[in-house]
Amino acid sequence: MKVLIIEDEAPAFRRLEKLLREILPSIEILEVFDTVEDTVGYLKHHDAPELIFMDIQISDGISFQVFEQVEVLTPVIFTTAFDEYMLKAFKVNSIDYLLKPIKKDELSAALEKYQNLRHPERGIIPSVLNEVISSIKLGKPAFKSRFLVKQGDKMLSIKTQDIVCFQSKNGVVFIHTRGQKSYLSDFTLDELKTSLDPAIFFRANRQFILNIEFVATVNKYFKGKLQIELGDFTGVSIVVSVEKAASFKRWMDQ
Repeated sequence: MKVLIIEDEAPAFRRLEKLLREILPSIEILEVFDTVEDTVGYLKHHDAPELIFMDIQISDGISFQVFEQVEVLTPVIFTTAFDEYMLKAFKVNSIDYLLKPIKKDELSAALEKYQNLRHPERGIIPSVLNEVISSIKLGKPAFKSRFLVKQGDKMLSIKTQDIVCFQSKNGVVFIHTRGQKSYLSDFTLDELKTSLDPAIFFRANRQFILNIEFVATVNKYFKGKLQIELGDFTGVSIVVSVEKAASFKRWMDQ
């Protein structure tokens, strides 16, 4: 079986690859992409794979944008930590979704379902995708608009639009807001990535998720990296790796 994987988190890809090879030792992973742009480019110029594993939120947007830019004649199994509405949508279709972290028995069942329902001819885009794409065109997916945080004995509700960045430090995630205020978060950066609007927030590196509204300056750094300065969060330079630099520039230029 020849498969294409769309995933922007290296640990998630490594786990998926390991499980796939355990279940189907002869499987051939054609390519692994982490952006809509690269995925569209590949599908436009190569023969269709037999199956696509696709995360929903990737480096430069939401993967449903792929289907709006190129005809996809391949069944898709989504690997996601997305909201419950999406998960319910996929359950009406023969192609499955897998909730991260992926479990071997669930992956095996999804592959078996694909094999059982596979036709001799190329599959067509699952009908559920049309429903999901339509829902996205009608309105944005539900992203968090507020975070409830503790301040001493009190609880505060912080608007997402007032958050400058999220920072992971020594195993603890901080929410930094306007006015250089900081609060503890109960979420990991991985969890936050799936609940924040990717048009507004960008995972710069292992430590930071940035709000586009507070990016003050972008400086060239050595070896193709970028150095970011944020307003309302002074004294800290945030480095974007050369691998993520292109995605960051597209995010800033949307």
